[in-house]
Amino acid sequence: AFVLSEGNGGISREVVTVKSGAGKLAAGSVLGQITADSKFVMSANAQVVGSEGAETAKGVLAYPVDATSADVQAVIVRRLSEVKKPMLVYDASVNDATKIATKLSQLATHNIIAR
Repeated sequence: AFVLSEGNGGISREVVTVKSGAGKLAAGSVLGQITADSKFVMSANAQVVGSEGAETAKGVLAYPVDATSADVQAVIVRRLSEVKKPMLVYDASVNDATKIATKLSQLATHNIIAR
């Protein structure tokens, strides 16, 4: 429901691994990628120990997942798409307009545009 438009075929989406311990994540969750293991977690406002690199938003979760106790394969919107700004879900540390704007700017570098 958060996707306004995306590229033809599967060009906008990618299958990734959401890291164990990330918990239950809703569709529309803004994710970052951990540099050390290439797994995805919620994109926090600042660097979190063990999740270095994930502070930069790189995609939006397409469907809900539960990564509470195990790694989970998930589909994310990774590029070439428009998303509904009010439907995006952020990490609890992304808690004001400036931090949200930063995440939206990071997504825009991947051609994920929030409207």
